[in-house]
Amino acid sequence: MAVLSLLALAACGADGEPVQPTMNAGISLGTGGVGTHVGLGLRKGPLTLGYRVR
Repeated sequence: MAVLSLLALAACGADGEPVQPTMNAGISLGTGGVGTHVGLGLRKGPLTLGYRVR
């Protein structure tokens, strides 16, 4: 929840220029069955912040 709060704060521009967040999602099929993943992130200059859920 804290990571999502930081992403929302940075994306709204409260601390300066707004930063466009990124999101990706996928489904994979392997010997263990079907798997899903979702990734959220943002990038500003040399700093990258990301969160991935499997």
